[in-house]
This record gives sequence, structure tokens and C-alpha cells, in this order.
Amino acid sequence: MKRCLALGIAAVASMASAGMARAEMFDTRDLFGGGPNFYQSGVSPIPRQTVMFQSQYAPGTIVVSTSERRLYLVLPGGQALRYGIGVGRDGFRWSGVHRISAKKEWPAWTPPSQMLRRRPDLPRHMAGGIENPLGARAMYLGSTLYRIHGSNEPETIGQAVSSGCFRMTNDDVADLYDRVSVGTTVIVKN
Repeated sequence: MKRCLALGIAAVASMASAGMARAEMFDTRDLFGGGPNFYQSGVSPIPRQTVMFQSQYAPGTIVVSTSERRLYLVLPGGQALRYGIGVGRDGFRWSGVHRISAKKEWPAWTPPSQMLRRRPDLPRHMAGGIENPLGARAMYLGSTLYRIHGSNEPETIGQAVSSGCFRMTNDDVADLYDRVSVGTTVIVKN
């Protein structure tokens, strides 16, 4: 730990001496975890923002609009937090109402048998981590095979690319994960 701290301080000092412009690109939180590059998610092509959202849904409800490729977390006062998402490609879109049945940080991934039939080249199991396609967090939707999960491919946000799950950047999925709990209602609309 002392060595890590010393290396971190040395890195910061060398960046500072290299000039202010270079130092501004370096976030010291990355040395110790928690900085913007911690999740290796890149910048979302669709920034998270608070928007007006008049609905009959209770605050805390998640509304997924697959046609808009957006996920809304309903807030009080006719507002929602809007996130960009990747959705199911043609033939894999669905709608319905479920509840978050489980939440996992850096989840392991075991492709379902249906996916393995389509893609026999996939691994049979992947431990959680930065290379895992479920990303930094996953929220499981009822007893379905579907999840709201992170992605290490931020360029897919706003696209129809998945097998029915909803992808978010790792930064966005971590933000949503911290705001909702098991039992949260998720309404998926086409």
C-alpha cells in the first residue's frame, strides 16, 4: 500500500512538472479507483440528463423506451433522469412489466443456451471484470434472461445491438444501480 501511494504521488508530481495541460488530462482518482476511467466505459454518445417527464408512474419506476433507445428513472415533480441505452436488435425486442429481482456488481456471465446455439464461438462462462460483456453492474429483470447491464462498448449506446438486454455505459449503469433497489418496477415499451 505504501509503495502504491508513493508511486501515485510520484506520478502526480511528474505530471505536474510536465505542464498544466497534460496534468489536466490526468485524473488522480484513476490511480486509486473511482475516477472517470475506472470503469473503462468511455463517454456515452447520449449524455445522462434530467428531463421533464409527465407520467402516471410513481417516482423510482424505470421506464424503458426501446423506440427512443432511452431509459427513464422517474423522479418526483414530473421529471426523470434519462439515460441512453442499447436495445435488442430486430427479432429480440420485447415489452412488458417486471421487477428488478437481483443486482450484481461486476457480474459473471454465462451465455444462455439460445445464445450459444446462435454463437457457438462464445465462452461458456466469463468471470466478472472489465472484459465481461455485462460490464460493471447488472440488474436482473424478474425470471427472464434479460438484464439492464453495463457495457465495455460505449459506441453501441443508442443502437439496436443486443439479444434483448438493455446496455448502458458502465458509468451510467453504476449511477442507476446506486439509485434503485431490488423490487423496483421496470416498464418496457416498444
